[in-house]
Amino acid sequence: MSAITTVGTQEDCWLSTVLEALGPKGPGVIVVEEVLNATDVSVGQQELEAAFAAMRSEVGDARLRVAGEHGVARIPMGYRPWFLGLFAIDQVLAVVDRTVGDTAICHLQNGFLQRPDIGDPKEGIFQATPHRDFPRYLSGYVASVNTLFALSEFAEERGATRVLLGSHQSDQSPNREEFLLESVPVECRPGSMVVFDSTLWHSAGENRSDDTRYAVNHQWTKSFIKQQIDYVRALGDEVLADLPERTRQLLGWYTRVVTSVDEFYRPPSERLYRSGQG
Repeated sequence: MSAITTVGTQEDCWLSTVLEALGPKGPGVIVVEEVLNATDVSVGQQELEAAFAAMRSEVGDARLRVAGEHGVARIPMGYRPWFLGLFAIDQVLAVVDRTVGDTAICHLQNGFLQRPDIGDPKEGIFQATPHRDFPRYLSGYVASVNTLFALSEFAEERGATRVLLGSHQSDQSPNREEFLLESVPVECRPGSMVVFDSTLWHSAGENRSDDTRYAVNHQWTKSFIKQQIDYVRALGDEVLADLPERTRQLLGWYTRVVTSVDEFYRPPSERLYRSGQG
């Protein structure tokens, strides 16, 4: 296992340990164990395969190759409702509330199916290139955090996510050689949740095993930052109507942009962009 701190949700101080790890003097990343159970992990793998197959059928292999996204399932919740349940996990909500705030929204939900041998930089896969999910330096202001669910074992030989410890909230960009030399793999058990500051430099490793590595990534941002996909429009009012209120809020239900003066002048209870959302 790597030297990255691991904490269990049964520990009374687990959340404070997470916040300390994400702080300016911390490594910027931490593993929270046993957030999902074995059944969740098994079902999650099947659901991710199904979501990717549906998205792949809609988009086509040619467009995925051009984008360098051989094994990325974008908006899996749009294809398989199982993924909407990840928005109601207590540990996720606790992290979001204490970092980017209780009015934060989901910037993205992406699934990863890292097949064997996929991850070699020569393949042109974006995820295998060192990057930050929030590529903006805001002088220490925390505007975005990630919760990444391991739906299979994260091990170096299986292409575990590599991170450059302490590289978050910095205006310095490492060169590729520096990243490869100093980054470490995030190794953890299935069902773990990897929490990291979105400005942390990271990349997928190279999967040298015979198995697919499955994961689901969420990026949470301040509500005034545009989402990667307009999830309210993408999912539709009928889907959102049946979801818990907090899930709707996280999907951006209360931060929609009005399209007419009629919508602008609606009573407060009917406004698309509610007051107090950040």
